Amino acid sequence: MKPQVGIIMGSQSDLPIMAEAAQMLEELGVSYELTVVSAHRTPQRMIDYAHSARERGIKVIVAGAGGAAHLPGMVASMTSLPVIGVPIKSSNSIDGWDSILSILQMPGGIPVATVALNGGKNAGILAASIVGSFDPKVGENLDAYKKTLKEKVEESAAQIEAKGWKELLKK
Repeated sequence: MKPQVGIIMGSQSDLPIMAEAAQMLEELGVSYELTVVSAHRTPQRMIDYAHSARERGIKVIVAGAGGAAHLPGMVASMTSLPVIGVPIKSSNSIDGWDSILSILQMPGGIPVATVALNGGKNAGILAASIVGSFDPKVGENLDAYKKTLKEKVEESAAQIEAKGWKELLKK
């Protein structure tokens, strides 16, 4: 099956965070590809990736980067596909704020949907939501996933209400 979501990251060190996006896409039945594309070290690879994504069947791009985090914005500047930026707290990061602000503060006309710091999981869910807006099966999978979230909260509420919060803290 052709990938519908492209997951790209600035370096392999971002893989633990970006793997969370891939895992959510797998759980939700969305095909994807995953690779390293550096805005600073491989700019031509980034340009080629962004320019060819649509013709390869990609519907949305999830781009993660730490530090100066130019990858999501630069890719968004080269494609009309939706781009979801994942700011990553990297070893050379200023507590992740540099990544957050680099992705969040895009100029008018070049939007990047931005998830929380190290938010690979939510990026995967958001990408699936975009695909699910036109793919009924993915939409059904998302509905089922959200139902499990609701059930977990209701179960927690029932435990607290039945046993009391003090009893639950003893565990």
